[in-house]
Amino acid sequence: MRKKIWLWFVAGILAGVLLFTGLGKAVQATSTNDFCASCHVHPQATSSWKQGVHYATESGYRVSCAECHLPPKGEGYLIEKAKTGMRDLWSHWTKDSTEFDWDAASTLERASKHVYNSTCLKCHENLFPAALTREGSDAHLYYKQMTEKGEDLQCISCHLNAGHYIKGYLHGSNKGFGSTVSAPDTLFNSPAVVTSFGNFTEQVPGSGVSFRMIAVPGGIFTMGSPEDEPFRDADEEAAEVRVDSFFIAEVEVTWDEYMEFYRQTASEGRSTDTEGARLSIDGVDAISGATPPYGKPDQNWGMGRRPAISMSYHAAETYCRWLSEVTGKSYRLPTEAEWEYACRAGSQTPYFFAGDPDEYEKKGLFGRRPDTSVINTFVIYRGNSQSKTQEPSAVKANPWGLLNMSGNVAEFCSDNYEGTDEHVIRGGSYRDGAAGVRSAARDHTRTAEWLKTDPQMPKSIWWYSDCFYVGFRVAKAWDK
Repeated sequence: MRKKIWLWFVAGILAGVLLFTGLGKAVQATSTNDFCASCHVHPQATSSWKQGVHYATESGYRVSCAECHLPPKGEGYLIEKAKTGMRDLWSHWTKDSTEFDWDAASTLERASKHVYNSTCLKCHENLFPAALTREGSDAHLYYKQMTEKGEDLQCISCHLNAGHYIKGYLHGSNKGFGSTVSAPDTLFNSPAVVTSFGNFTEQVPGSGVSFRMIAVPGGIFTMGSPEDEPFRDADEEAAEVRVDSFFIAEVEVTWDEYMEFYRQTASEGRSTDTEGARLSIDGVDAISGATPPYGKPDQNWGMGRRPAISMSYHAAETYCRWLSEVTGKSYRLPTEAEWEYACRAGSQTPYFFAGDPDEYEKKGLFGRRPDTSVINTFVIYRGNSQSKTQEPSAVKANPWGLLNMSGNVAEFCSDNYEGTDEHVIRGGSYRDGAAGVRSAARDHTRTAEWLKTDPQMPKSIWWYSDCFYVGFRVAKAWDK
């Protein structure tokens, strides 16, 4: 009897050793780069990864996929590996990789869910190596202090290109920002003259920049949404509102327009974020503008006619004051009522075009793919944006001739939100689903959250370090 127990004991040990050895070999075999690439058949897992600083290292060591996308062994490695494997297998079996939105998968919002700080710190134990720049030391000191206080700051927020090469990616103080912006060959000598209530094209003196303003006749409308509107939020309470006639920009302020403001007003390399200084440019008493941003505010998506993003509410207001100075008109941010009135363009339905928000959203894991041909015509949103801003020409205007009132980027309004110090933003953005781009949908600024990774002390009053989906358009009253 004892002999049988002993034999079973030895057999159990041998079986355990074999199982453990086999499991170890299986874990090792399924953690190779080739195995990962068998599912992740996209450029970010091949060419761009091999151009990254963790592959083409000075020492010659090549970091593997598993080393970045799984926590260190002993810190939940096997659990996360099993979860990642099941997710990847499901996608591999049920989806066509050619239909994946790989640009969206590469954004900070998505990438931060698949990279672990503990993995970064396992290799980068010393946050203050001798070769680190002054700006890098300040940033790492800020990271150390904030994480010790329990703040959730992620390494990838500043090092998004560490694993996969991103052309033009930049983090740290961008002292050269705007240095390539130069005056065009043809300059406007004077602003537009407005003598009647109608659409007009504004001209920025001393530049080649112009933009179209749309005349919106005043009226009474129901602001907010009915209680039975799909995806309605509690802060959309319906109320009858009167709006006076006003002008509002056809599109959001573009990078071309915003960079002209920067060119004419910014003090390149200014070390403080003080506001209110005055300087004289070509005889115009202009408002001092933004300091260089910390990072690349356009996210490498391109500038030109795309809507300007990353600027703070303070910067948007300052832009309006500058524009008022150089044109002799009183430009400002629209009120929330003006914004919704212009967006609706006479409609009282969820959108200014026909469509049910509930029908534009996919329902459940196995839900049918909705017919989004109509919403795609008028709105840049999560369903068609490739996770970045687009030029105004990508959509059609609403009945009053306004583009991108819904979607592309959310827009600052002049109102405070619900009695707070935060400000209302409207319209939804390229990140939102059909629910977030309804005419009545509301949101608000989150100043502290949007400056979370900015290591500067004091933090910038001009640029958000963590918000890339909000812009603004200008408005002005009709001075009869």
